[in-house]
Amino acid sequence: MKNFYMQLALNEAWKYQFLTYPNPAVGCVILDKNEKILSIKAHEKAGCNHAELNAISEAFKKLKPEISLPKEANALHEFICKNHQGIFKDSIAFVTLEPCSHQGKTPPCAKLFSELKFKKVFISVKDENKIASNGALYLKKQGIEVEFGILEEEGKKLLKPFLKWQKEQFKLFKLALSMNGSPYGKIVSNELSRTYAHQIRSTIDLLVIGGETIRADRPILDARLCKGKAPDICIKTHKNLEEFDKNIPLFKVPNRKIYTHIPEEAKFIMYEGGENFLKNFKDEIDMFLIFQSSNLNNKENIKIPLNLTPLFKANLGEDSYGIYEF
Repeated sequence: MKNFYMQLALNEAWKYQFLTYPNPAVGCVILDKNEKILSIKAHEKAGCNHAELNAISEAFKKLKPEISLPKEANALHEFICKNHQGIFKDSIAFVTLEPCSHQGKTPPCAKLFSELKFKKVFISVKDENKIASNGALYLKKQGIEVEFGILEEEGKKLLKPFLKWQKEQFKLFKLALSMNGSPYGKIVSNELSRTYAHQIRSTIDLLVIGGETIRADRPILDARLCKGKAPDICIKTHKNLEEFDKNIPLFKVPNRKIYTHIPEEAKFIMYEGGENFLKNFKDEIDMFLIFQSSNLNNKENIKIPLNLTPLFKANLGEDSYGIYEF
C-alpha cells in the first residue's frame, strides 16, 4: 500500500509540473490514524504553499469544516499549529520530496508535521539542497518515524526538470496533435489544454518559435488564457528581425524582449512548433509535452521517428496529454 499512496502523491505533483518553476514539483498525501485518505495535494506555484501545507490545510477543512482558514502561507501555518486540537495525532504523510526544515517564503514543513504529532512520514526522494535538507533528521529528533525510498526512481523522474534548470538550461517542446496525429490547423487542442500551455508560458524564461510559423499564423504568443505574464520570445530565423511585419501581434506585447538567439541566463525554455521545428530541435530537448485532441481531421499526420518514454499521462477535458522524454 505504501507504493499506492506515494503514486497518488506523484500523480498530483505531475499535474503541476513546470508550473512551480523555479521550485520543484512536489506532491503530498495525508492519511488519518486509521489510514483513511484525508487529502491529496501538490505544490502549485513558486512562492505559494508547499505541498505539505496544502495537503494539511485541505485535511483540516475536511475534519473541521466550520473553521475558516487564512490563505497566506505563514498565517495558515501558524493558525493550524495553534488550532489543530490534536486532530492529526498519529496521522501519516506520503511526500515525494523530503520536507523542508528552513523558513523561506513559506514556513518549514517538517516543523508542521512535528507540531501536529504525525506518527510517520514516508518520503520518495531525499532533498540534496543544503538549505532545505535535514527535514527528515528534524522529524526523527521529534520522535516521528521516517522512511525514505518509496517509489524513489519515480520520484527522481518527477524532479528531473528542477535538477536541470538549477544548473543549466532545461528545454521543453510543446506539440499539439489531432487524434490522428496531425499538428496542422489554427487551433488543434481544447481550451483546457491551451490554458495549461499558457500557464507554462507565464512561468518560463523564454519561448522559442520558428520564423515560418510567425509569418504564417501571425500569433500573439501570450498567456491570456490564464491572465499570466507573456513570455519573452526567441525567433529562430535566417532573416533579420527587421524583415518581419511589425503588425504581427506578438511584436505589440508591452515589455516583451525578442531575441534571435537563446540568452545564457534563460534556464527554462519552451519550444513551440510543428513537424519541421521538432525535426530540427528534437535532439536538444529534455522533455516533450504532447497534447492530443479527441477530434480527427483530414490534414497530414506527423512523420518523425521518435521513440519517447512516457513519464506522465492525463486528460484535460476531451483532450489527453503526456509528458515524455527520449
